Amino acid sequence: MPMTKTTTTLADVAATSLNAVRTLERHGLDYCCGGKQPFDEACLAKGLKPEVVMQEVEQTQAAGVSGKDWQTAPLGELVKHIVATHHEYLKLELPALGDRLNKVHAVHGERDPKTLDRMAQVFGALRAELELHLHKEEAILFPFLEQYGAAEAQGRPMPPVPFGTIGAPIAMMEREHESAGGALAEIRALTNDYRLPPYACSTVRALYGGLQALEADLHAHIHLENNILFPRAIALEKR
Repeated sequence: MPMTKTTTTLADVAATSLNAVRTLERHGLDYCCGGKQPFDEACLAKGLKPEVVMQEVEQTQAAGVSGKDWQTAPLGELVKHIVATHHEYLKLELPALGDRLNKVHAVHGERDPKTLDRMAQVFGALRAELELHLHKEEAILFPFLEQYGAAEAQGRPMPPVPFGTIGAPIAMMEREHESAGGALAEIRALTNDYRLPPYACSTVRALYGGLQALEADLHAHIHLENNILFPRAIALEKR
């Protein structure tokens, strides 16, 4: 269904389907951390015609190639999916990437200090922030969202939360998502869009490939939370 161009955001488009997400990714449109950007403006800033991109989105949906519809799935199921898929990925991949980066920095740091010194700083800060972020979501926010999902399914009132409103911790998580998005953007810039340097050995190749995969997974992860999970929880609280 066509959307109103003047009010549609990247997040609105991304939330319609997994195929919409893939279309936006293919065009380099930041639907997660930059999801509040108007769709038209974001396309034009990339030199794209909004109507052409929207037509691609609609064509992929019409083709019937679809993923899970997280807009309508039970809220608790969405929470479990995020933890099992994206949180577990980060818990495994962040230490592995840290080890690879340490090796690359030790071997090639003197050859490329401008890139590798800063990359080590940015990744180290990103890893520390994400590991704490996952803990806060799993220990504090997500248990309440699962309770919200159960209350919705059973037609009960939303349970009270100790932090006044569910919007308070959500706003904090969104700020941390924005910070992570900034770190990812800087890593992409430092690596020249993950273009391998002349000294690339197998470890450098594994590092760059892992960082690019991390970026893709985090974009999908943040999209599910910012554009689907959190708005649905806030809407339930206001019901």
